Amino acid sequence: MRRAPVGTAAVTALLLAAVAGCTGSTPSQDGAGPGAAPSSGGTATGAPGTGSSAPADPSAAAQPSGGGSSAGATDSITVAFAGDVHFEGRTASRLSAPAAETALGPISRTLAAADLSVLNLETAITGRGKAEPKTYTFRTTPKALGALRDAGVDVVSQANNHAVDFGPDGLADTLAAKASSPIPVVGIGKDAEEAYAPYVTTVRGVKVAVLAASQVNEITNQKWRAGEHKAGIASALDEAALVRAVTEARATAPVVLVYLHWGDEGVACPTGAQTGLAKKLAAAGATAVVGTHAHTMLGAGMLGRTYVAYGFGNFLWYGTSNYPGSDETGVTTLTVTADGRVTGEAFTPAHIDGRGVPVPQTGNAAKAAQQRRDGLRGCTGLAAAPK
Repeated sequence: MRRAPVGTAAVTALLLAAVAGCTGSTPSQDGAGPGAAPSSGGTATGAPGTGSSAPADPSAAAQPSGGGSSAGATDSITVAFAGDVHFEGRTASRLSAPAAETALGPISRTLAAADLSVLNLETAITGRGKAEPKTYTFRTTPKALGALRDAGVDVVSQANNHAVDFGPDGLADTLAAKASSPIPVVGIGKDAEEAYAPYVTTVRGVKVAVLAASQVNEITNQKWRAGEHKAGIASALDEAALVRAVTEARATAPVVLVYLHWGDEGVACPTGAQTGLAKKLAAAGATAVVGTHAHTMLGAGMLGRTYVAYGFGNFLWYGTSNYPGSDETGVTTLTVTADGRVTGEAFTPAHIDGRGVPVPQTGNAAKAAQQRRDGLRGCTGLAAAPK
């Protein structure tokens, strides 16, 4: 939501907002608590129209109309997305960031300026449990959720391959942290119903649903996939379950945002699994299908009426990586109309510094980063997003 991060900049921004009569407000949640399944209802419709610049795509030819009343809604809202976050290694100290900035550093201003912001917390939230037999395992404390809230983040996905790195005890602690979280956590739950359930909120009169799932086929998805009576993550490998969740969300809210963990590490072009799933979710009515995992940015653009971003890259990152472009990152901000059409895309380029913090780029460095990022669309088959 439009909210300034803590520190001197925050005070200044809040004063300016008050003088200007800022209309932004905390999104109200429809449901019992963070991650709660939305109640059904609403009669408003209005399927987005296909943009003239979008490629012909049968999967996007007949999106269902959205439910939920849009009466009194603004013309549009902004939604900001960022990539993978850890509080491990060099970034563990960010939980005690200096008072003048937040855990995510100065780019928090970009997240806080949006009406809604979403990123991926790629870690278990626990101090207990036995590590799973994998090369890398990550954990943090519940303090991370408050730190992200203070950095301007509104919704967190934990549908990823590190959310259950510390077994049943770690999963129990993570779910407890979710239950008491100051911000909504999606993509993980005590069972499949909760894991696939969207967070539904009304942002400046626009009803929005946010849900998440992981397509990464490794131990977490194989061993800790949520089931009817089993806790775990929402799996995008169960495409039928994910498509059903998106379809149901679209019947409730005209704006449906799907945050995925997907792609091949170090590969800057989408896989067949990614492109295939994106088409199915577009057909189910998703407004935006976005995600992370590859440790490098991938291309983004329009698939019919659906915005698709195949990879945001690392964001707050615990260590160095050997993958090309692994320190290139940024925030993608979409403008979305009340009936679910994407009418604008803006990218704020950043570079991960020696502390693991994403620092916004300026001048020629920002222009070069923007060009590199736009060039990644070449192997996606997507059309350019409106600016």
